[in-house]
Amino acid sequence: MLNGIICINKPEGFTSFDVIAKMRGILKMKKLGHSGTLDPMATGVLPVFAGGATKAISIIPETGKSYRAGFKFGIVTDTYDTTGKIIEETDFSVSTTDVEQALTAFRGEITQLPPMYSAVQVDGKRLYDLARKGIEVERPSRQVEVSRLELIQYDEKTGMGILEISCSKGTYIRSIIHDMGQNLKCGAAMTSLERTSSNGFSVDECVTLEQLEKLRDEDRTEEIVKPVESLFKTLPSLYLSEKKTTMYKNGVKLMLDRLPVKPEQEKFRVYGADKCFIGIAQADRNENVLRVLKNLSGDGK
Repeated sequence: MLNGIICINKPEGFTSFDVIAKMRGILKMKKLGHSGTLDPMATGVLPVFAGGATKAISIIPETGKSYRAGFKFGIVTDTYDTTGKIIEETDFSVSTTDVEQALTAFRGEITQLPPMYSAVQVDGKRLYDLARKGIEVERPSRQVEVSRLELIQYDEKTGMGILEISCSKGTYIRSIIHDMGQNLKCGAAMTSLERTSSNGFSVDECVTLEQLEKLRDEDRTEEIVKPVESLFKTLPSLYLSEKKTTMYKNGVKLMLDRLPVKPEQEKFRVYGADKCFIGIAQADRNENVLRVLKNLSGDGK
């Protein structure tokens, strides 16, 4: 059974679940999951977790995501992108300088109101389910961080351009574009979206579903499976002795003051005496013990 991460370049028109369903057919395995849903119109990085790696989905460190997004001025849609219904059309006269100045309001820590067409839940109901029924409800705003927002391309005649964005989890790119259009008083909608990085993986590391199928036919699928430990490369490594490895695997809490850990370190990649990755652990300074956060070795059963 495969165990690890397969980075897929999601095709346009597929939901993230469509990709999982397709991969289950290609790989003939059920234990697959993904992190970070992409809208059907979006393409790009979709890390898919196979076998025992699915246990890591709930504890993935937040590393931020990057996108390349197309936009168009002069229209407003109910979904904030061009897959939705146009609810307003306006004339526009927006210069490159105007766009550059407008973008400054969306850098750093910003407050966003999730669009009605989103998977956010309010009172146990998905916003997009309510939106499809024509119902708009109050929804809580959220704090997100945009660490990079650059205008890469812009045509003043057509009002179309491309942005490159690096941001925290939960940021709505189409909301940035919609809000920018509102600030410029001409409206704007997202025309395309590619996720260029996620969970530390770039689009250059991804394969298409067609390439995955070809690799399966050539019995080379293992070549593109990334080890689950690569998700946690920002965490310090902790190597255990043979005795402590046995204790740790048997659920015995190890004393922190008897381990080579630094006071400022909180979480660790844990390796056994054989140098093989075991999982993630957390320091409990109050109890002076190392607690198992998640064991990620094994066959995924």
